[in-house]
Formats: sequence, C-alpha cells, structure tokens
Amino acid sequence: MSKKIVSIHAHPDDAEILAGGTLAHLASRGHHITIVTMTPGDCGSVEYGPDEIAAMRRAEASAAAALIAADYICAEFRDLAIFNDDHSRRRVTELIRGLRPDIILTSAPSDYHCDHEATSLLVRDACFGVSCPNYKAGVAGALDGIPHLYFMDSVEGRDRNGRPVQSDFCVDVEATFAHKRAMLAAHASQRNWLMKQHGMDDYLRTMEEWTLSRGASCGVKLAEGFRHYKVHPYPESPLLEELLSGLIVAG
Repeated sequence: MSKKIVSIHAHPDDAEILAGGTLAHLASRGHHITIVTMTPGDCGSVEYGPDEIAAMRRAEASAAAALIAADYICAEFRDLAIFNDDHSRRRVTELIRGLRPDIILTSAPSDYHCDHEATSLLVRDACFGVSCPNYKAGVAGALDGIPHLYFMDSVEGRDRNGRPVQSDFCVDVEATFAHKRAMLAAHASQRNWLMKQHGMDDYLRTMEEWTLSRGASCGVKLAEGFRHYKVHPYPESPLLEELLSGLIVAG
C-alpha cells in the first residue's frame, strides 16, 4: 500500500544531500513524497538580495523534487530565524496535519547549523502535537496518531562537537545515486555560496564523498544513514525499513 512520506529539513538542498537517494527509492516504489524546507534559503547568496535568492531557490527546490515526481513546499520561515517556540511549533503542527504523513524524515538533533537543530526539535515536538485535538494550530484536523519519525544523518555524520554519530541503519543508494546527484545539481545557485561560506569548491563532489563515506561505514558503496526515534509514545515499528526492503544495511 502506498504511503505518504514527508521530508522536512531546514534549507533547499539539505534533503537532497542527506536523503536524496532514499527519497528516490521510495518514489520508485510508488510512495508519495513531499519535500518541505523550513526556509527558502534567503541568506544563501553573496550576489543576490534575500527576496531574489529566495525566489530562485524555491524554483530550484521545486525542480529538484519534480525529478522524482515529488511535491515541494516551503514553510516560509527565514534563515537563522527558526526557533523552538510555541508559535513555530503550531505552524509546523498545522503543516504536518495538512500533509497527513505516515513517515517523517527530518534533520538530526545535533548538527553544525542552528536551523538544522531547531528544525529537528520543532518537527519532533510537532509530531507529538499533531494527534492532540486540543492543541489548536489552524484549520487542519488532528491526526489519529503520531507519524513514524526518523532523523537523517547530520552533515558529515558528525554532531556539533565533531564527534561521529552512529546511524541505526543505512540505505544502499547506489542504484539511485544518479537521481540524488541530479536533484542536488538542480540547486545551481548554491555553487558560489558554498564556496565562500563552506569552502566547498564542488558541492556535488563533496556530497558524493560524504555518501561514499557513509557507504564505507556500513559495507556498501554509497549509503545514507538514519535513526529511528522510538521514545514513548512515538511509533516503534520499522515502517521505513519495511518500505525499503532489500536496501537496508546495518549502520
């Protein structure tokens, strides 16, 4: 049976870097994919103003999602202005209620960027709130239960202090790596920004190196890592792993 999978990360290109191959696998197996970015990447440029680069990056994110027949939504927060507060939590709760996902993939709790960490906290706590009818967030009705929640790898597979973060499991993405690369390549506006801010001369090559590294850690060529959030009362059944049968390797 087809499932609804929602990827929620901070900025355009984050999901492609960290989970693009997995999303491509899920789409190829008939599941409905929605890629959500919390912001339109309005600070991600040295050449354009915030409104201009935001418009460019929304268009790039939509084009990237279309490569795997996925939908794209921007939650319209702003870069460096995502905070774990009640107003933001209600916004994310309403977003999730409207999409009604079976599974959510989101950012790692500890990562190099404050927007990544705030996104992780907001999504985790909104998942609890989506099934609470008395937690008013907008017009969408409460869900029947908490969606399955998974954290993507942090950037480089390390926490904020540079320590390696172990995945619960990895997904072999060798067969979908071309899709992952094409999705990330759609974010062409980021070449100059990533060179200046991150020292990444070729962001596509850097992504490939990270994906090769995660693959090496779990015994395959190319992989993406995930952790299943199973703290009570979040769902413990391995739904994502079941949907990706034949592609799961130990983390």
